Order: sequence, then structure tokens, then C-alpha cells
Amino acid sequence: MHIARWLIVIGSVVSLIPLSLASPENQEPAPPPPPAAAPSQPPPTAPANPATGTSSSKGKYTHAQDFLIRGTVFTDKALGFPAVQLRIRRATEKKFRWQTYTNSRGEFAVRVPQGLEYEVVIHAKGFADQTRAIDAKGGLSEDTVVFRMEPAAGGKK
Repeated sequence: MHIARWLIVIGSVVSLIPLSLASPENQEPAPPPPPAAAPSQPPPTAPANPATGTSSSKGKYTHAQDFLIRGTVFTDKALGFPAVQLRIRRATEKKFRWQTYTNSRGEFAVRVPQGLEYEVVIHAKGFADQTRAIDAKGGLSEDTVVFRMEPAAGGKK
């Protein structure tokens, strides 16, 4: 029985020897790549428009500087309220630019350009519309809002 234990120990050590030879600690590191030639001048880039977040030369929109408006809408009985319509517009405009609906748990998230003030209007049938002002000018990159819907005055659900 004592010999069987020794055979297991020796067999384990012998099987680990090839693994230790192949470990990265025993290998020489690869030489660093040669430095790339630095361009004499960086390529010209168009300044990003802070109001829209777009670059005028490329025409592509990046979401790196976006402001995230997220939140939850609850019923009057404090349950998540699915399929509530959210419309968002800039505070200085009358036209709504973004529209979405809450998910099955009453949650929503919308990205808008940073640096402006926005107005969120939520609407659900049988409930009074609610409006909330969002300030996207500050140093934060997101705001979380919570709505609790109230039944419409004199209306049925």
C-alpha cells in the first residue's frame, strides 16, 4: 500500500515536468515590435458640434459623449408599468425628437446629446400625463428618474 502511494506521487511529478518546461516563465520574451514612424503632423479633424455630438467631416455619430436618461414608471399601486409612452424633446423646442416605450418591468433608457436641457413627457391611457425636466449640462453623464402614475381626473382605467 505504501508503494502505491509513492507511485502516484512520482507519476504526478513526472507528468507535471513537461508542463513546467512549456510555461512562459522559462521562455524568453518576444522582442518588442519596432516603433512605427510617427507622422509629421496629425491628420486634420473637424471639431465636434457640441449641440449634436456629430463631426461635420465624417457625418458619423458617436455615443461617447451622450447623456443617458433612464428610469422606471410605476402604477398608482407601485407596480412596474409596461408599455408607457415616453416622448423627449429639447427644452427650447416644441417638436419631440425621441420616443420610446417602457419594457415589461416599466423601465426605460434613452440616449440624448449632452449639454442641453430636455423635457420628458410620459403618457398612458387612463392616467394623467406627467412632465419632467432633465438637465444634461452638468458633469454627470446620466440621470435616473422615477414616475408614479396617477389616475386621470374623472376618467376610468
